[in-house]
Amino acid sequence: MRSIPTITKNLLIINILAFAAYYVLTFRNIDLNDILGLHFFLASDFKIYQLLTYMFMHGGLEHLFFNMFALWMFGCVVENIWGPKKFLFYYIFCGIGAGLVQELAQYVQYSMEGLAAYDSVMSTDGIKVPMDSYLNLWTTVGASGAIYAILLAFGMSFPEERIFIFPLPIPIKAKWFITIYIAIEVFTAFFTTSNVAHFAHLGGMLFGFLLIKYWRRHPEDSYFGSNSGSPIIEKLRKNWEKHTGKNASGNEASGNPDWDYNARQKASEEEIDRILDKIRKNGYASLTKEEKQKLFDSSNKH
Repeated sequence: MRSIPTITKNLLIINILAFAAYYVLTFRNIDLNDILGLHFFLASDFKIYQLLTYMFMHGGLEHLFFNMFALWMFGCVVENIWGPKKFLFYYIFCGIGAGLVQELAQYVQYSMEGLAAYDSVMSTDGIKVPMDSYLNLWTTVGASGAIYAILLAFGMSFPEERIFIFPLPIPIKAKWFITIYIAIEVFTAFFTTSNVAHFAHLGGMLFGFLLIKYWRRHPEDSYFGSNSGSPIIEKLRKNWEKHTGKNASGNEASGNPDWDYNARQKASEEEIDRILDKIRKNGYASLTKEEKQKLFDSSNKH
């Protein structure tokens, strides 16, 4: 666990603990998934905080395992590249976005089936179920929406990276892997019936795509878009060095403090850019131990 980046590691721990709590509380007849899972917004059990909490709950051990495996496999790389703050924001943003798309899909189903005109529905065993109780059954749990967004981020960051996917016997480029996954999700969402929240998966990827595109087009507007950190803090630091003749650590600055800092910053950014180019061309595994450490140290400054 020491080599796993901070946010990825904590997300793994939180999800595992949440599942353990769900399992333990079932012996006391407390359904944590019903409390923290995302209900349909027209149901009486819907709470706004469920848009956040639902992504830490899971419907079973298999559901949890595959989500956490994907989080570990792809989240480690994406967090090391982006840094913890950017990665966490992306994860939560896309998870909430996935929940909103799932709510929209459920509302479309609710409208197309004309459920507003009925007070109850007939279950498969011939029992009348009050409409409110029926709508409360429309509950979504799982980190899949956020996880699919991380898969997309990996594919967009390293489109030529080759990865092994069971049961394929040969490696496949990340860009094709993501394309295949999207095609499968679109097909299953529109042409099959299951209890899997396919629209949540697509929603997470949609919000992830839009956010990545925004960051790429407006890096100067984003707190996360620059290696130098917050523009406000950066401005305060420069004013401090200009008026005191000392750098941020309190040492005497040699020559022009802005020039010295900018020179160091430029050299550091060029080194990180070189490492990122190496990853894009040859994959993360091609980095030396020193290069991985530099990348990790840089990500912790974001």
